Amino acid sequence: MNIGGVYIPVSVMMFLEYAVWGAWAPVLAARLLGPLKMSGKQTGWIYATLPLACMISPLVAGSLTDKWVNAEWVLVGAHLAGAALLFAAARCQRFTPLFIVMLLYSIFYAATLPLVNAVLFSHVEGVGGDVGKVFIWAPVAWALIGYILTGWRWIFKTEGEGRDCLYLAAVLSLLMGLACLFLPATPPAGKGTMPLAGIVEMLRDSNFLVFFIVSIVIAGMMQFYFLGTARFMQDIKVPGKNVPASMAIAQIAQAAATWFALGYFLQVVGFKNTLLLGAGCWLVMYIIYVSIGSRWPVVASQGLHGLAYVFFIIVGQIFVDKVSLPEIRGSMQAVIFFATVGVGMFLGTQFAGVVMDKFSVDGRFQWRKIWLVPMFVVLIGIVLLATLFNYTP
Repeated sequence: MNIGGVYIPVSVMMFLEYAVWGAWAPVLAARLLGPLKMSGKQTGWIYATLPLACMISPLVAGSLTDKWVNAEWVLVGAHLAGAALLFAAARCQRFTPLFIVMLLYSIFYAATLPLVNAVLFSHVEGVGGDVGKVFIWAPVAWALIGYILTGWRWIFKTEGEGRDCLYLAAVLSLLMGLACLFLPATPPAGKGTMPLAGIVEMLRDSNFLVFFIVSIVIAGMMQFYFLGTARFMQDIKVPGKNVPASMAIAQIAQAAATWFALGYFLQVVGFKNTLLLGAGCWLVMYIIYVSIGSRWPVVASQGLHGLAYVFFIIVGQIFVDKVSLPEIRGSMQAVIFFATVGVGMFLGTQFAGVVMDKFSVDGRFQWRKIWLVPMFVVLIGIVLLATLFNYTP
């Protein structure tokens, strides 16, 4: 890896890509459920905009960059458009306009998620080693942005309205669009190929199909975490201004696992056991939410979310790249985002919204009953992966 050539621009790309998402995703629900007085179902629909977009945009962007357009130019255009839409979203106070603006924003942002990975895997080689040195900037970004937002709220007392997270995301999206101008050229690698045919062929493999289905199930349960944790923390007496920093513990754990453990686990433990470990971390986190539910254990358990993200989501993306043909690399990254951030998180968002409304009495959430649901669903996903997934390199 050329530290001065490739590493710096792709690391900046990875940092800003996830800084944008991390600025609003963990804490926007508190604004929706609090100052804007939206229901759990309405909050679920706002959070569903990105999963909805991930069912379409990544596949279109992946095919486009596999056959016709350099990936870096799509990243530039999508993030500049996204910045303008995030500024508009911060001004919306009613459900319908906010939903429309966030859906338009998500269409652009969703297109960039697989392309960031495609650019990375095109220029940096190594399973978990050099690749991990770039992936580490995703959790670092998410954690740092959480602490910056917390500091901002301490100084300017803006946690009441909560729109500051959208303004911050807009500024970061603008910076990302400009930074992508300096990425190494990533031209189409599959001229003359049909990405769809390669995708269909991959899904005919039983191991890949099991992985695909379990990814939908497990990723869907992450939406309970995103929709519920910020409000849950406030209900168990974590001050609202401290919530972003408390949730950012997950990214500290994610960064440590990416740097120190990712390469080891992939090379020694293998893909299957690493994926099981990741899903198991989410299971333990939800068990803590259900059985303990007091401030400090819940705050400490945020680290489990970070470990789960590395060992399940990131390892899943590396697995997909490993089993993909180079000429459909962008399209196959789109497939895993379609499964996790798309179908999985969309269904999970709707499911979480319904469950939260069902177990809400006089505006108060019955958190133990809510958290039991993702706990059991994750357990089912672990059983399926353990018994039906038998990948051997």
